Amino acid sequence: MSGTTDAATATPAAGVPIPPVEPPPHGLGVSLPSADASAKTQGTFPYAADLWADGLLWAAVLRSPHPRARILSLDTRQAAELPGVRAVVTHADVPGDAGHGRGVADRPVFAKDEVRYHGEPIAAIAADHPDTARLAAAAIAVEYELLDPVTDPQLAFEAEPLHPDGNLIRHIPLRFGDPEAVGEVMVEGLYRIGRQDPAPIGAEAGLAVPRPDGGVEIYTASTDPHADRDLAAASFGLDPERVKVVVTGVPGATADREDPGIQLSLGLLALRTGCPVKLAATREESFLGHAHRHPTLLRYRHHADAEGKLVKVEAQILMDAGAYADTSAEALAAAVSFSCGPYVVPHAVIEGWAVRTNNPPSGHMRGEGAMQVCAAHEGQMDKLAARLGLEPDEIRRRNVMATGDLLPTGQSVTCPAPVAELLRSVTEAPLPDLPKDTPAAEWLLPGGLEGAGEPGAVRRGVGYALGMVHMLGAEGADEVSTATVKVSGSVATVICAAVETGGGFSTLARQIVQETLGIEEVHVAGVDTDQPPAGRACHGRHTWVSGGAVERAAKMVRTQLLQPLAHKFGMSTELLQITDGKITSYDGVLSTTVAEALDGKELWATAQCRPHPTEPLDESGQGDAFVGMAFCAIRCVADVDIELGTIRVVEMSVAQDVGRVLNPRQLRARIEAGVTQGLGAALMENLRTTRGQVRHPDLTGYALPTALDAPDIRIVNLVEERDVVAPFGAKAASAVPVVTAPAAVASAVRAATGRPIGRLPIRPQAAVAQSAQAVPQGAQA
Repeated sequence: MSGTTDAATATPAAGVPIPPVEPPPHGLGVSLPSADASAKTQGTFPYAADLWADGLLWAAVLRSPHPRARILSLDTRQAAELPGVRAVVTHADVPGDAGHGRGVADRPVFAKDEVRYHGEPIAAIAADHPDTARLAAAAIAVEYELLDPVTDPQLAFEAEPLHPDGNLIRHIPLRFGDPEAVGEVMVEGLYRIGRQDPAPIGAEAGLAVPRPDGGVEIYTASTDPHADRDLAAASFGLDPERVKVVVTGVPGATADREDPGIQLSLGLLALRTGCPVKLAATREESFLGHAHRHPTLLRYRHHADAEGKLVKVEAQILMDAGAYADTSAEALAAAVSFSCGPYVVPHAVIEGWAVRTNNPPSGHMRGEGAMQVCAAHEGQMDKLAARLGLEPDEIRRRNVMATGDLLPTGQSVTCPAPVAELLRSVTEAPLPDLPKDTPAAEWLLPGGLEGAGEPGAVRRGVGYALGMVHMLGAEGADEVSTATVKVSGSVATVICAAVETGGGFSTLARQIVQETLGIEEVHVAGVDTDQPPAGRACHGRHTWVSGGAVERAAKMVRTQLLQPLAHKFGMSTELLQITDGKITSYDGVLSTTVAEALDGKELWATAQCRPHPTEPLDESGQGDAFVGMAFCAIRCVADVDIELGTIRVVEMSVAQDVGRVLNPRQLRARIEAGVTQGLGAALMENLRTTRGQVRHPDLTGYALPTALDAPDIRIVNLVEERDVVAPFGAKAASAVPVVTAPAAVASAVRAATGRPIGRLPIRPQAAVAQSAQAVPQGAQA
């Protein structure tokens, strides 16, 4: 029998039909894999620590061993005379602005007359070998006059000025409603939040290469390259056009990522020597140099009526900024604004301060400000529930916020705020089984298999927390991003200076173009400062602002593509659709491919996205300071050995307000990572200091949660109520579980032990119950 057979209908000898080959799914709403996943798993991803250049020199930085001291003399002659040393730079070699900073330019490139924190840069060296550079740094002779460090932020108000700008960075006195209002029931609490480190997977590294025009190129894992370029240009005394920042692979970022002092040292050394200069910081240098979460002291007083409805919240919030301002003013604004949580509060009196100390620098981390106050206001809700004899979830249900309610700043919550639904989802989720009291299950108990506790001393606690964060910048920040989309043949390219830090922007950009243009092969170009700025990679802004810019540019290209066809067939472009690379009309008359419509032409468009403006808080803490907000509810189940104070988090059930799911797998990974980071803040992460001296700045002295510490994270509900002012209606995903998780863990430990739990991370002695029989809300595990 002769003839041809259609491959789609051919059958093998066994008679089993061969299904047609389906094209891989793409576009929004699909779990598209990350473009760099293969390179990262194969070890070919281009991290800054792997960079190389001909004639390379190595850098080292001399850092202060003291938290506060006056520099009496600085002698670099012995270091400069060592064989192989090519340059030594100090404050005297900074040609431009001596001060820099993310928020306020109050931080010197190198300390001049005084060091203000342990690890502050004093000098930098370039040599032909990294060991030579480190030896030269050790050979620099510095004579110090030790000064008493101010490490208690409460003493900063009366202490002598630690900085020419004074010790007070910002004070926000918020007044909302009637300050004289009181409730029938009142509870008070004191809360302390520790210093969490971003602990990036890869420590800071970079390469600076001099340019023929007298400028310099800096290759580093920047999360805001244009801001870093402007900062460097000002320090180098150069026009910004003569400084270029090229973003290398970012090995994860949960903060601003880089110690800016490394970039500035590298650039100065490259300009001085005329050679490429590289620095790969040790883990200790990384801990000492970059910013951390603000340690915070919070005093709260909650007033409620007899039914548990909140009447007034009073709070004092004191944030430790460390030696320099950085983003502390921004963090304080978030803390004060969200100090009452996602609850309806008719009256509020909040005092917030951010002060300088001689402690390590504080700055941006996921949920800055919001995380600290969430731990406090949720602790207060647990206290109110206990005082009124209500269940912890019930006291929250009676007070939850909804769309249209007011923040204590007077701003109306115009975005979707499904807080009641989130709380109901985690409350109704099934509880995990209790571990069986058998030797085979002992590893499930707190302390693990080698734990010294007795199973009979373990109590199970169930706790709840509701959290909220703002999206994008605040208080008048100009949030704008620019993107270009080019199409040539069957390939599209996205050019946008939005840095991929692990948040998934590169994948999202591909999905947007696939959805809009029907082109499967989409590439995202590398990022440098020759491109228009896209802003910082935080607060979910690249999903919103940069994603919005990509969408607008793609739609402009779509119009260019469809207009000739629409004109030819006498119809509007709105009557044409693109699906799976094919262009069809509503009536089926037109059917062609995108490649055929392009006919060899290259199309491109550039667009911007700028959300609606915000305003600074006024002298009473009032104002529309935020573009949008996201909410989360978490129920934590924890087993606690009430004799030893060991804690094992069994399960975290999460319900989150996401607006719209753009990439299901990526979204769930972001939420799980955020919960795990919050778990670290709750139980173990705290960069400890003694009178400003960092203790054990390494990954043996600073504990991080591992896979063995991570609980079962169950995402029980993703509420897709789209925010109409956001592109695609999506909301920030990773910050709000970081904010909410520590408060949920603390709530569960309170339930298991009956102890107040006012400090994070939770110390073992705080989790020891006063009486094994006096556990009001716990169940024996």
